[in-house]
Amino acid sequence: MGPKRNSKKVISTSKVKVEHTDDSSNIDTTSIASSDIQSIVDEGLGLEAEEQTEVDQIEEKLKDAIDLTTQKSQQGRVSALKTLCNFLSLKYLPYFVFDRRMTLQDCAERALKKGKCAEQQEGGKLASLLCFQMGPTLDTETLYKDMRSLFLTLINDTSLGIGAREQCCYTLSILCFVASHNLEEIEDIMKALSNVFKQKLSSDSPQLSALHSAALASWSLLYTLLPPKRVYDSAEANVTMLLKLLESGDVDLRITAGEAIALVYEGARDFDDEFTLANDSEDKNTGDLESELCNMLKSLATDSQKFRAKKDRRQQRSSFRDVLRAVEEGDTPDVHIKFGTEVLVLDSWSRKKQYDAICQVLGSGMNLHLAENEFLRDIFDLGPPMLVGGVTTKVSKSERHAMNMANFKSRSIARQKNRDKRVAAF
Repeated sequence: MGPKRNSKKVISTSKVKVEHTDDSSNIDTTSIASSDIQSIVDEGLGLEAEEQTEVDQIEEKLKDAIDLTTQKSQQGRVSALKTLCNFLSLKYLPYFVFDRRMTLQDCAERALKKGKCAEQQEGGKLASLLCFQMGPTLDTETLYKDMRSLFLTLINDTSLGIGAREQCCYTLSILCFVASHNLEEIEDIMKALSNVFKQKLSSDSPQLSALHSAALASWSLLYTLLPPKRVYDSAEANVTMLLKLLESGDVDLRITAGEAIALVYEGARDFDDEFTLANDSEDKNTGDLESELCNMLKSLATDSQKFRAKKDRRQQRSSFRDVLRAVEEGDTPDVHIKFGTEVLVLDSWSRKKQYDAICQVLGSGMNLHLAENEFLRDIFDLGPPMLVGGVTTKVSKSERHAMNMANFKSRSIARQKNRDKRVAAF
């Protein structure tokens, strides 16, 4: 949260001048005007104080939670980490985070190295939130370099709980997405994630399917960073890899794989508008791959098999109709998300995957961060944060009131031109 304005600077009662006359009504008018201004100033100061008090209270709770992450009770540590994550997802507090970056990083690392599944999950989420609070800075790059090898170890550690490995996949991709600018580094992380979701699935392992889905979603996020030429050159190999995942028994993994295929086609067509697998390969079998893919997508878009849950069938059909149109016709998503007085338009598969990945971390705090977080606004081309007009009610209360006081002053000056000089002048 940026520095607060001093309401006293908006309107100063010391500048009210009164020209004395025998008309007592003028003195009354002056008194009323001065009183109104003073009440507005007092009210503005009250709002400023109220908001500042709320921020101070939040920071005190965060400091207490940081201290509690070192207690002996595992349940207590998990609770403290959840408190940190909840506040950092629901509030944008970059100054607080920058001042305590090393301490918060230590909290996350300690939870990941020494904690059990639930504690590791919260530690991984905390590391992701630190990235979004700080944005693409040198501190974030340091965070990524310090924790990269730890996450690479954890996502492949089969002794860990599945939930912890899922969160580590998400966090590793977020750290790389925010902090890494090296193409080879990005592709190394993508390869590590693909090694997770390419492992053979057994039919009775829904938890493992969730891990594969998390790894694939994380891989897709980093895929949005690849240049079109690199996407074009690897399109056939990636479609072949993803086609196998469409046969999974898990609906979330199938949908994630379908959206990844749409992402591959979109990126390849950014390089060549006429891209299809059949046209861009000398291999005769590639035409069969394109045909096999389209047949599979059509089957999933019209699936009515009764052994699947009704909700799963409906969700799958809706998703794969969009994917099929993306492959055959080059269609893109057209999703409008309203937050405050603004609207975010997701008009590409790349942007949709980025939004989904960030929303997975921020949860219900996504709208607030879209309104205030400069890094997120830069990702989605929203421009600088809106300081006037009330993007979010709680955060911009004092800003709106400052605008009202400025409008009051302007109106007073305008009216004054049509009054006798004996009336108070500002």
